[in-house]
Amino acid sequence: MVPFDKLAQITQRFQFLEAKLASGAMQDFARISREYAELKPVAEQIDAYRQLLDDIAEAEAMLADPEMKALAEEELPALKARIPALEQALQLALLPKDAADARPAIIEIRPGTGGDEAALFAGDLLRMYQRYAEAKGWRFDVIEETQSELGGIKEVIANVQGEGVFARLKYESGVHRVQRVPATESGGRIHTSAATVAVLPEAEEVDIDIPAGDIRIDTMRASGAGGQHVNTTDSAVRITHIPSGIVVTSSEKSQHQNRALAMQVLRTRLYDLERQRAADERAADRKAQVGSGDRSERIRTYNFPQGRMTDHRINLTLYKLDQVMQGDLDEVIDALTADDQARKLAEMEG
Repeated sequence: MVPFDKLAQITQRFQFLEAKLASGAMQDFARISREYAELKPVAEQIDAYRQLLDDIAEAEAMLADPEMKALAEEELPALKARIPALEQALQLALLPKDAADARPAIIEIRPGTGGDEAALFAGDLLRMYQRYAEAKGWRFDVIEETQSELGGIKEVIANVQGEGVFARLKYESGVHRVQRVPATESGGRIHTSAATVAVLPEAEEVDIDIPAGDIRIDTMRASGAGGQHVNTTDSAVRITHIPSGIVVTSSEKSQHQNRALAMQVLRTRLYDLERQRAADERAADRKAQVGSGDRSERIRTYNFPQGRMTDHRINLTLYKLDQVMQGDLDEVIDALTADDQARKLAEMEG
């Protein structure tokens, strides 16, 4: 059922914002521009739907004209056949948006069970996301990286900037499991290990206010198993958020830059805690949806001997593991997005 009252309200609001921008009013320009950009695809979908209804009404009116009746009878079935697809697209456009979808993201990757092999797999996941970001034209900056002795990853925190980053990457949060013969295994046996991925929407200063008395800032010398982030000066910064116990470090060459990066990560983690709390309250009586960020859930298995990747949340199996590890993630992310949208549509209709 299409809510025509709601369509009229959206169109009216869109036209108001359009007039505001056209007038050159600079007050609240950024906020108005952002709302306008969010509403534009919805307004275009509404226009397309209304145009179809007008075309159908016009064709039905032509049935009364003997000279036009044959043409109308030919056009009407094709026009009416387009209604379900346009209604579906309109319903999707009207779905409540996650306010964080358009934001940049912080990705945190850590090895789970599996020792050295888990650390190597964490490094593989890092490269997979770097390649995906590159293909999307996003900027991918490593903020903090601790390497293992064998060249794997003990921990990595990265910032990803670009259009719609969190909307695409939020489904990656969870436990990623790998099945393969490790480079460290001489007997050729298949091992199972895991790494955890957390994707958090980047917080802005206005989102989270952190009183100076709530944090302790320490400077220290960076350490680790080699790599570009290790240096010999006391420039590394560690920030402890006393109320939550969250600890963030950054080990770039500039102490000033490290403080800014560490505060950015801390704000993002605190913002994520607030989002999780709100989501838990909303979903207290039902299971959290795909993409909600339950990082204890095993979401995906990468089976190297069989060349397959399985996403357990939607029972999707792809026999293209090589391409996936090279950053070809769109097929699985598109499927997860479609599943999430289908669930939300069912909730609206139910």
